[in-house]
Amino acid sequence: MAQMIKVAAFTAGKYDPSARFRVRQLILPLLQKGIMMNEFIPAISKYPPSQRWLRPLWFIGALTTRFPGVIAAYGYDIVFLQRELISTLVTLEPVIKHPRVLDVDDAIFLHRGGKFAEHLAQIVELIICGNDFIADRFSKWNKNIAIIPTVIDSYRYVPPKEQNASNSDQVIGWIGTSRNFNYLYKIETALERVIKARPKVILKIISDRRPKFKGKLEGKFKYVKWSPKTEVTDIQSITIGIMPLDDTDWEKGKCSFKMLQYMSCNIPVVVSPIGMNAQILNESEVGFGVNTPKEWADALVCLVDSFGERKRMGSNGRKLVETKYSIDAIIEKLSSYLKSVVSV
Repeated sequence: MAQMIKVAAFTAGKYDPSARFRVRQLILPLLQKGIMMNEFIPAISKYPPSQRWLRPLWFIGALTTRFPGVIAAYGYDIVFLQRELISTLVTLEPVIKHPRVLDVDDAIFLHRGGKFAEHLAQIVELIICGNDFIADRFSKWNKNIAIIPTVIDSYRYVPPKEQNASNSDQVIGWIGTSRNFNYLYKIETALERVIKARPKVILKIISDRRPKFKGKLEGKFKYVKWSPKTEVTDIQSITIGIMPLDDTDWEKGKCSFKMLQYMSCNIPVVVSPIGMNAQILNESEVGFGVNTPKEWADALVCLVDSFGERKRMGSNGRKLVETKYSIDAIIEKLSSYLKSVVSV
């Protein structure tokens, strides 16, 4: 019997999306492939507080909490760094055990001129990138690159038992953290048009806090407090999922996870065709890629009015997740990459 490979995975925190979906949900599937991954969660967030005067104390505390894990990692076969240990800095990474794997699911090279990202890339044996855009940049600094998307647990994110065939009581939904409300605010006028044209449509926002719309949407949407325990059922209550983005390099580094969450639950999408969003739209008819406020409003009204289109596009999305963007679809490839690092 082959010996179990032990991996020490350093993540950003208990509720950090990257930790949850690029590490934690893969622990059991990897164990079935002969890889035991242990997650080291910091007691103090890797991200600095908003108050600048607190940052020196935060930095000392955040760095100190990493020392026990860095020492313990010498008892493992691989160190798996889910991005940098302390936000936008190289700190303890050069002294941590080899072989090292760097996992990147955002365009972190846009911070601090990319110097810390370049340094990290040069001191690891393998870089796992969440999409082609990230991989293209990191390949300039390290030739050992793998592309593994942020995937969905398709056994957890499942279609609702009953789908609303009515064209009047539809729910347009968005899920995400409050720091991304700016994307939502930029399509506020389009959402206003939809609700004016179809008054029975409900706009549902699932997040850590309530958004503050400036126009006529205030008081005309349903806010649901995000919880890991209810996020799947909350998404299942949506009939059309939205994912607006800006058109910058930061957004091109995103891994379309919000879009995939909707798709896995059989929900058609209306999204900004930026970066990986555009790639997924090209792979199957899962929804609409739109840019202008009129395009946003027209696409949403089209789906509100057509149960057939919602059903067809939602089904296409579910099938695409199962075949390409699920844990089952990537776990063999991921385990092979990790095993190859041990043999280097």
